[in-house]
Amino acid sequence: MKKFLLSASALFILILLVCGCAAMAASAEEYYTIGMAYFELGKYEEAEKWLIRAMQSDRTMTASQYNLGRLAYERQRYYEAAELFEEILKKDPDNVLALRAAAYTRIKTGDIGIAQRHYSRLLELVPESADDGYNHALVLYAMERYDEAEQVLEKYRYSLHDNRDLLLLYARIQSAQNKVEAIDTFSAWLVEGSNPKVRYEYALALEYHELYARALEEYRKAISEVTSSTVDIKRSDIRFSLARVLLIADSENTEGITEMQNAVEEGFSDTSAIEKLIENGKITAANRNRLRNIASDMRRAEENVSETNP
Repeated sequence: MKKFLLSASALFILILLVCGCAAMAASAEEYYTIGMAYFELGKYEEAEKWLIRAMQSDRTMTASQYNLGRLAYERQRYYEAAELFEEILKKDPDNVLALRAAAYTRIKTGDIGIAQRHYSRLLELVPESADDGYNHALVLYAMERYDEAEQVLEKYRYSLHDNRDLLLLYARIQSAQNKVEAIDTFSAWLVEGSNPKVRYEYALALEYHELYARALEEYRKAISEVTSSTVDIKRSDIRFSLARVLLIADSENTEGITEMQNAVEEGFSDTSAIEKLIENGKITAANRNRLRNIASDMRRAEENVSETNP
């Protein structure tokens, strides 16, 4: 005969219902326990009812408020969740759990400045937390405060090679500042795995520092790694960058124009990027004319589409 097993939370609720305890729930602690049992089962509406009851008592107010915030977050009610976490911080500014939750939730609401302040305080309280350091640096990176973001990650250098997310963010922060060190950091990340978007960023760093032969190699690898499921980088964009390097580094070679045409055929449509490339002094006069023709053809194609779909 097949056995039917109840989870601990479901069993707890069943016992309470059978005993009639849930109906009279003699204490806030019982309300809280029932609410958390429903939370564990994914029954969020029931969990919310019991946790609101539990919040009326000083003994369970903070824990209930924190878990109501978690409930709101799970239901994608991010502003509500953030307000619940920050209500706790008004009474207890050093509550690490509430700080961490409020900071992460504020990223979801798009309030990056508030998130940064929460993470800054959090790292004053728990400076050894690499995960919180990563999130703080990520927020600073989003705010384009690259030097500060790098300073935060410098505190966790011992974790860089054990945490790929940390290492990649470090590479991107260095690259945003055009630091040559980004090349080695991207290379270290790619040793343990591959990703066309990251390889493309690596190639851009190589190109910026005029390491053209290596940049060409990495652009070609990135193109080969793009698949139908790749969503964060387009093959046409990589091919444009490949063409750009070929035109700059080996101006007498016709391969650059061929790659540019391939990029356009595959969907590259940024005429302003081509016009900017035309202005580069390293491009030969003949190739500038060819690029102008390509840009003109792209504009005509855009105009035809506009006329067809007014």
